[in-house]
Amino acid sequence: MGRFIFKRLFYGFLVMWGVVSVVFFLFNILPGDPARMMLGQNASKEQIDAITKDIGRDKPVFVQYLLYLNDISVLSVHDMQNRESSFYLDEKKYTSAIKLFPVSSSKEVVLKIPYMRRSYITRRPVADILVDTLPETAVLAFAAMLIASIIGILLGILAAVKKGTWLDTGSLFFAVLGMSGPSFYVGLIVAMTFGYLWSKEFPFPTIILAFFLLGGIIGSVIGLRRLKMEKVEGKKTDIMIRQFLLWLLIGFIIWVAGYLFNLVWNVIPFIDHYILFPGTGLNNEGSLYIIDDYGDEHLSIKNIILPAMTLGIRPLAIIVQLTRSSLLDVLSQDYIRTATAKGLSFYTIIFKHALKNSLNPVVTAISGWFAGLMAGAVFVEYIFGWRGIGSEIVNALDKQDLPIIMGGVLVIGLIYVVINIVVDIVYGILDPRVRLQ
Repeated sequence: MGRFIFKRLFYGFLVMWGVVSVVFFLFNILPGDPARMMLGQNASKEQIDAITKDIGRDKPVFVQYLLYLNDISVLSVHDMQNRESSFYLDEKKYTSAIKLFPVSSSKEVVLKIPYMRRSYITRRPVADILVDTLPETAVLAFAAMLIASIIGILLGILAAVKKGTWLDTGSLFFAVLGMSGPSFYVGLIVAMTFGYLWSKEFPFPTIILAFFLLGGIIGSVIGLRRLKMEKVEGKKTDIMIRQFLLWLLIGFIIWVAGYLFNLVWNVIPFIDHYILFPGTGLNNEGSLYIIDDYGDEHLSIKNIILPAMTLGIRPLAIIVQLTRSSLLDVLSQDYIRTATAKGLSFYTIIFKHALKNSLNPVVTAISGWFAGLMAGAVFVEYIFGWRGIGSEIVNALDKQDLPIIMGGVLVIGLIYVVINIVVDIVYGILDPRVRLQ
């Protein structure tokens, strides 16, 4: 087991080294002068040369690469005496550095927090910027994954149990539709619909609620009468749900017709206040913490709903399909037929025996998608004004603030690698066959 863990850690180290190398050489061949960006167009040549030397851009590319590796590494080698050396241990840059052992008369190996340089625009350390924004991105990704997991597993179970029915077809259609919509496009639709068109809150109930409730009640009553009159045995729940949804749709059509008719001809005074769709009370932009008029921060949980919905649609679609196919495979096993023959209840068979044995691929997908959501939240955060790594990277791209972009990409890559290593180790513990691969 120790050898297996060491191999996974070594492979993860190689992947991160590759990511660091690609990020460094990719962003260092881009056009632009960081010194002029920091000082402005009116800066003198002496000022530009001083800043260029300070950020190490006056050295050959290979030397810059070694310095960058030394900066972002936890273990690094630094010169303790020569202040002119590029490897000098500057306590302003390398905070909380711990000297371990010397390698020469003037150089020592140091244990430190990785130094990701400073922002070209704000001059703030990139590490501080990422520390401020990473928690909000993690919260958003966790909320999106939680929504996708709960709803996806439930819809997958429903599709597997009701295989071949309209519930199964509807779930698969929803899964395909969810996979087809890019997050940045879905985010615009969600923000426009729920954060703008239907955002206004009303202090009184609207007539649309009455239509919906009345339609649902009528549909349920009709469904029960139909069951009694036709003496239908089995599939009672399907008929009830179908009738309920049908009459909800009828109520929705009645509301739309009344709303459109009122736009042309206002028959009853003030009726337009009552036929408006009830607002969600959600904003189309906002972060986890909002700042009031007095400059104080307050937690705002409701701001996470729309971006989490948008970010969770794609993994939700995958989870529905995986849960359905895996559960159908398990339900065809001999031990499930044995449990059925013993007279166990349907829910006991599904939730106690079949479901827990069918969630392995789902857990793998959830772990992989969580890492993906940390990276995929870039445009969703920007659309909804969420103050996370994604919006910080987009703003840095707009200003060509390369250290923030490079630091954000490295953090996202590290999250990918760490999650994959943890999943591999867990699988190695649960299934010894994995260790032999």
